[in-house]
Amino acid sequence: MLLDGPHLLADALAAAVPIEHAAVVSTALDRDDIRTLTAQLERAGVDVAVATPQVMAALSPVRSPSTIVALARRPLPDAALLYAGPAPLVVIASDVQDPGNLGAIVRAAEAGSATSVIAAGGCADPFGWKALRGSSGSALRLPIGVTSDAAAAMVEARRHGCLVFATVPRGGRSLYEIDMRGAAAVLVGGEGPGLDPSVVEQADERITIPMRSPVESLNAAVAAAIVVYEALRQRA
Repeated sequence: MLLDGPHLLADALAAAVPIEHAAVVSTALDRDDIRTLTAQLERAGVDVAVATPQVMAALSPVRSPSTIVALARRPLPDAALLYAGPAPLVVIASDVQDPGNLGAIVRAAEAGSATSVIAAGGCADPFGWKALRGSSGSALRLPIGVTSDAAAAMVEARRHGCLVFATVPRGGRSLYEIDMRGAAAVLVGGEGPGLDPSVVEQADERITIPMRSPVESLNAAVAAAIVVYEALRQRA
């Protein structure tokens, strides 16, 4: 996976993510933060190449090229960590195709003390560079699983004792009437169509976040954050 920028690289080093190659732009060699990062990389045995601004513009995918980039191994999913603890709170992102949205879901999940995120079905790659940047490093720390479809994720969640909650824009019970203190898996649908009706039907409960008319729906990451923080509030 591509770690683009000093922030992600520092987070990866702190999380002990194995880094294989790194490149730093020649014009940033005198910066204190870059010197610190390159020293850490060299102590870890990582080969650090010095690149011209033109080469860094090709290596870094963002519009304003970063000062340092690296290639790292993807974290290996540990099934035991996905449902760790007596009352896990798992976010199942189903068909969330925008990598920035998926990254923001991971970030909100970590911030709100969720146990893990499962990327199901046609989700974006949670370790693609856009999703990694959107997670602001959370994807390097929070356990993330990937599965072929939401139905398979629900089966696994129930196997671990979770109630499955499907978020729907209309027609569900109010989020604020739901007891989320026990083991729970929360399904969040992708942009536009939301959750597939067949997935919603298989859930244990449909939940709706109250919205003032004429607003019809919320961004997937916003919805996930609201649900996760309501669960955190109840559990506190």
